[in-house]
Amino acid sequence: MATKICIGYMEGKMKLKVLASSSKGNCYILETPTGSLLLEAGIPWKEILKGLDYDISKVVGCLVTHEHQDHSKALLELLKAGIDCYMSKGTAEAIGKTSHRLHKVIHAGERLGNIRFDVGDFDVLAFDTEHDASDPVGFLIQYKPTKEKLLFITDSYYCKYKFSGLNYILIECNYIKETLDQNIAAGYIPIEHKPRLLQSHFSLENVKKFLQANDLSQCQSIVLLHLSDRNSDEKQMIREIVEITGIKPYIADKGLELKLEIYPY
Repeated sequence: MATKICIGYMEGKMKLKVLASSSKGNCYILETPTGSLLLEAGIPWKEILKGLDYDISKVVGCLVTHEHQDHSKALLELLKAGIDCYMSKGTAEAIGKTSHRLHKVIHAGERLGNIRFDVGDFDVLAFDTEHDASDPVGFLIQYKPTKEKLLFITDSYYCKYKFSGLNYILIECNYIKETLDQNIAAGYIPIEHKPRLLQSHFSLENVKKFLQANDLSQCQSIVLLHLSDRNSDEKQMIREIVEITGIKPYIADKGLELKLEIYPY
């Protein structure tokens, strides 16, 4: 059983809960005083329910980046429970190939790429990402009562957009290229897997370039998502990101609960 890590949470504050963050499954909960937003649905429904303390009454919706099972596994159960699920048209169509009923009832009837929409008290902007999926997206999320901005981007090998005024960044940091090359040379990773990793997942090197290209003047927290078990190194990733940003990132381990607020004191 994973150990729960709670960092400075108080009632009435926005909080991030990590239910899973790996190639086996991804799901996060953004809790606020006015409603909870699910990010991804890539784990069994019963695990999501447990993370919600078996109370779905405060859930305002679920954002899904793409159709791969480690991000969409529980979609049908969410929809049956009456939870609106938002995704691009391409993602909806890809999922619909295996479940016509699911495709018909998905909330987003048209592509959300680069347009805004509201989910409860959240203002959401979907933007294109780079992954081996039908129509993957990332999300820029603003909590309207406090104007706090959170960027969520995973399963993408780079991002062509720049953002300003970010308070929190949730970003995939899947592998270190040098470590990947060493594992391939040692025979731990088949060389034929390398092209997919290079063209579908964020490396530490590209995460650093992305952070350097964006406005971090108001950034309070960086959370690293979806680390590879074999091709990553938490200590190196933390050290190198601190060196370029001055911000010590958190690792999205299962059970992490992180208070998010612009003014922590």
